[in-house]
Amino acid sequence: MSDHASNSTISTDRFPMETHDIREGCHAESWAGTNGCGALVIHGFTGSPFSVRPVAVALAQAGFAVEMPRLPGHGTNVEDMKKTTWLDWAQHVDTVFKDLAARSVRTVVVGLSLGGTLSTWLGIQHPDIAGLVLVNPAVEPAAADFVELIRAAVASGTDVFPGIGADIAKPDTDELAYPETPLVPLLTMMEHGPVLDAALPTITMPTLYYVSTQDHVVPPSAADHYAANVNGPVERVVLERSFHVATLDFDAQIIQDGAVEFAQKVCNL
Repeated sequence: MSDHASNSTISTDRFPMETHDIREGCHAESWAGTNGCGALVIHGFTGSPFSVRPVAVALAQAGFAVEMPRLPGHGTNVEDMKKTTWLDWAQHVDTVFKDLAARSVRTVVVGLSLGGTLSTWLGIQHPDIAGLVLVNPAVEPAAADFVELIRAAVASGTDVFPGIGADIAKPDTDELAYPETPLVPLLTMMEHGPVLDAALPTITMPTLYYVSTQDHVVPPSAADHYAANVNGPVERVVLERSFHVATLDFDAQIIQDGAVEFAQKVCNL
């Protein structure tokens, strides 16, 4: 790792709803940058910045000012996440993005899973984003029967299902995700799905889209859905060796190299 990439600022800030300490390796992190452009890198549902740090470091090594936020309720304890909603996550990444964009000539947004969903939402809110890099994002509305299943479970008093984290093909690799999936936060994300879906045609910036053929969390069909509904160019890269958390899997280097090349291109570097 270069001196530039290791010269980062680690945030120990916590959110008001959190009563547990941030777990080691799960902190938000920032890099100052040298090329005048910015990159926002967002992790996934029940995960933490740990899962996207390799691609954040790659962008920092290339000279980008990088912000790698920790979403509210993540990286501490699942009890903290139970108190959060889609709105909490969206508001936080919007705040971080605006701060980064204010000090960058051009800005790209990179996201894994829920981070990809939030990246898409930012692309709708901020059409001046130079480009999006999405890794197995949840951008296709959840099936109605599955949404009803979650609603019924919540109504019956069930607040967690088994965890969905660490869907990784590479042996002995972990993303430090929660062992449980909190249902109310999940439901708020799924209920926002149709709103985001209706706005997909407003996305006109270029997208680099990584899709794993063996994803046990987000159906690979989401890639077709996204490409069919946005109005910007979509470059799709199929990952044959990785599962959902591809940023830590066998194809991690492909994602890192591709994200840097794409970011340099759309930022005119």
